[in-house]
Amino acid sequence: MADKKNKTAGKHKLALTHIDVKGEARMVDVSAKPATERVAVAEGQVVMTKATLDLIESGNAKKGDVLGTARIAGIMAAKRTSDLIPLCHPLALSKVTLDIEADRRIPGCRVRASVKVSGPTGVEMEALTAVSVACLTIYDMIKAVERGVRIEGIHLVEKKGGKSGHYLVTDTASEP
Repeated sequence: MADKKNKTAGKHKLALTHIDVKGEARMVDVSAKPATERVAVAEGQVVMTKATLDLIESGNAKKGDVLGTARIAGIMAAKRTSDLIPLCHPLALSKVTLDIEADRRIPGCRVRASVKVSGPTGVEMEALTAVSVACLTIYDMIKAVERGVRIEGIHLVEKKGGKSGHYLVTDTASEP
């Protein structure tokens, strides 16, 4: 419940901000919060065979430009996050950058989104949504070629701004 605080890792007190005292979901009121510059970065990857990665890099995928299409899909998704995630505030995003690169060591594609806003609430969900939809788009465009494609490791990498300041992930299992 919102009025109960839990101790986590002995140093943080956390409460679920989107749950009221009755245990019901609610949208947080951010009307009294000042607009500040906020940035969030998220990343993930799509794992595939080297042969499928070769097909993407050559531009010969049956559905077209896989990376370009995924980039646009991720940007569009960031802008539509509040339509997809019920309690997210609609935000006028200042900038969305989506970087997708082929990585032969995986083998697969690394996807990284950076989202910026001047507003009363953060853009972590927008960055995570951008990465998720870009990865799903890659999957959709190559699933006919390879059934074993995997989407992995979608997580927040960094956030800046707001009252919580700067947060940089050093380990995906770490606490905020």
